[in-house]
Parts: sequence; structure tokens; C-alpha cells
Amino acid sequence: MPVVTYYMSVTSPWTYLGSARFAEMARKHGYTVDIKPARFGEVFAKTGGLPLPKRSPERRAYRLMDMKRWRDHLKIPVNVEPKHFPADDGPGSRLVIAAKLAGKDAHALATEIGKALWEKELNITETTVLEGCARSAGLDAAAILKAAPPEAELASLHDTFTAEAISRGVFGAPSYVLESGEIFWGQDRLDFLDRALAKA
Repeated sequence: MPVVTYYMSVTSPWTYLGSARFAEMARKHGYTVDIKPARFGEVFAKTGGLPLPKRSPERRAYRLMDMKRWRDHLKIPVNVEPKHFPADDGPGSRLVIAAKLAGKDAHALATEIGKALWEKELNITETTVLEGCARSAGLDAAAILKAAPPEAELASLHDTFTAEAISRGVFGAPSYVLESGEIFWGQDRLDFLDRALAKA
């Protein structure tokens, strides 16, 4: 099956807003999703982006306004300023990577982690929250982690995916990259991705 590489962040609202739609799109067109969580703080540092706290007040205000627009348009009840954001993406990313290595539906797991943060306002650094996300995706977090490589190796893969994303020209989350190298950045580009997958 053809592949779309999915560079994403478990803490990005834009990743979450597009996650379920992207999964359905890939299924519809017969594509495999190769999910690769990346550290977008490092991606921004290498590619000229700014982390949210360092952006101007105008940009931060517009981000909230646009999130509300997309929330209403997509009818996804996100909290634009959830209780536990910003959040450490490490634990959730490592669990997603472990699920990917185990051949499980890591994309569904990532979607549930996003839902926990942006809809349920839960602390996704907590083990019990991540276990609940796994259950919602039909997975067993404890079994996945028991079969996974050591935590340090999972963290190293997180670093590897980050370096790979930068090397492929990725600068923001989510980014969907075709085998040709063509990049579609942002959940608001999913219509263009849909057309590209249909043509291929």
C-alpha cells in the first residue's frame, strides 16, 4: 500500500482537529499512515518558527480566534485554552511510538490523546490518563509498554523522527508527506491532500 508519512505532535490542537479526518481519508484512498511524533520545539528552532509563548500578542490572539472558527466549523468541541496546556509531549509520544512498533493503531491512540487534552482537559502526562486513551482506542497501554523497547530507546526514536522531519522540509504540525516528498502542512490543507491521494 502507498504511504503517507505523518509528522505530528500529541499536544498540537491543529494535529487533533485534523486527526480523525486524516485517518478516514487515508482509509478511503487505500493509504497506510506512517505516524511519526516529532519534537516541534526543535523543529521550530531549526526552521524559523516560534514556540507559542514567544509569539506576539497579535499572533496568539489570532490563533485562539481561528481555533474557535475551526471548532465550530468541524463541530469538534475543543477547549481553546485547556487546563493542562502547554503539556509535556514526551510520555504520550513514547506511547504512540511504542504502539507503532507493536503494529497497533497508533494513529487512533494519538487521536484519543489529543481528545483527552483538548476536549476532556485531562493531564496527558499522567499514566492513568494515557491508559484511558489507549482503552478508548481499543489498546492496552501496559501491554504495549511491556513489549516495547526501553524508554530511552523510545525517546531516541522521537529524536530520530524530529531530525527526519527537519531533513524532509517539515516546519509545522501536522505535516503529511507523500512518497514523492510533497508536503501538506496543517489540517486546513486536508482538502488538497484528499485530491492528491485521489489522483495517485
